[in-house]
Amino acid sequence: MTDAALAAHLAEVTGRILLAVRDSAMFSEKALGKAGDQTANQFLVHALREQRPADGLLSEEMKCDGTRLSHSRVWIVDPVDGTREYGEGRKDWAVHVGLCIDGVAEVGAVALPALGLVLRSDRPVVIPAPPPRLRMVVSRTRPAPEAIAVAERLGAELVPMGSSGAKAMAIVRGEADIYLHSGGQYEWDSAAPVAVARAHGLHCSRIDGGPMVYNNQDVYLPDLLIARPDHARTVLDLLADMAI
Repeated sequence: MTDAALAAHLAEVTGRILLAVRDSAMFSEKALGKAGDQTANQFLVHALREQRPADGLLSEEMKCDGTRLSHSRVWIVDPVDGTREYGEGRKDWAVHVGLCIDGVAEVGAVALPALGLVLRSDRPVVIPAPPPRLRMVVSRTRPAPEAIAVAERLGAELVPMGSSGAKAMAIVRGEADIYLHSGGQYEWDSAAPVAVARAHGLHCSRIDGGPMVYNNQDVYLPDLLIARPDHARTVLDLLADMAI
């Protein structure tokens, strides 16, 4: 099985497991999020260690022992991206399975289980043409000030959404045009989404235009920009102007 096929398979199966846990009706909202995180993480960690034992592994729900830093190939996973949305019974949560090679997000799959979708780096689709007015996805609970400011300058419509994976895939799916985040994230929040977005020809970078680099000792990766290429330069220039 190829790396991309493995990523997609694991993301899909993890999504099915999470839906089954949620449908069990045994948990309160808070307990459901914890149960989902732990169950999904256990499955992903065991599956990846069995299928790719020579690779490194980083998961949001697993304590890192540092061994991944000596590996060229490192799987970076988020068993439930958007635990809050998952626990609330919403649809805007995701499962991330990404493979980074020498610090670059090369392979990935993002499952949107509540929508029955898995978007993958090895099967890019044509992104629908955008409408006349730009659309920018932002956090539904704490939209970044920079994103709001850029949206105002561009006259873009704000589209509130939950998980980072759901927001990134909204660009891939043609439901939005720009995803600008500056409120703090970690490597598992963006590795798989960036791999999928890059495979679809989208621009992916830090908000200063620098590259997204993974498998660092410090896994804090606080900001990113995912956008249609024809909008990315405009957004980066606006951000640079606002920083002056």
